[in-house]
Amino acid sequence: MAMTLASSAFPHEGHIPSRHACDGADLSPPLAFAGVPAEAASLVLVCDDPDAPAGVWDHFVLFNLSPATPGLPEGLHQAPAYPDGSLSGRNSWGRYGYGGPCPPSGVHRYFFTLYALDAMLDLPPGATKAEILRAAKGHILASATLMGRYGRD
Repeated sequence: MAMTLASSAFPHEGHIPSRHACDGADLSPPLAFAGVPAEAASLVLVCDDPDAPAGVWDHFVLFNLSPATPGLPEGLHQAPAYPDGSLSGRNSWGRYGYGGPCPPSGVHRYFFTLYALDAMLDLPPGATKAEILRAAKGHILASATLMGRYGRD
């Protein structure tokens, strides 16, 4: 079975509700993971906006999640580390945790990508997406993507 990433808040390629954006409560959406390879040692989750005017904008970066994690609840609090041992990277605002869609104009695409790795990453909380993906290179067993759209009129 292929690895999947889904949300009960919006369908793939659908509209992200304002509840999960800067115009609303700015809560991280609930996410469900399935089909994680049995040999996975950890998971990485990133959310980014490739349509941002200044280049790709990182909204959410988590790493060293347990491969047994079935997903994430809505409104995951912002912290450098979590009780399950997973760690937050820094988003493009320089903060831990989720920062929702907040495009200056037009409709942007937001890609949530889940990676299954055959290793834990030896990085501290606050690592950037680039550092995490560089450390993950050669360790990615599978990936899954959920894309949502958000625009401010």
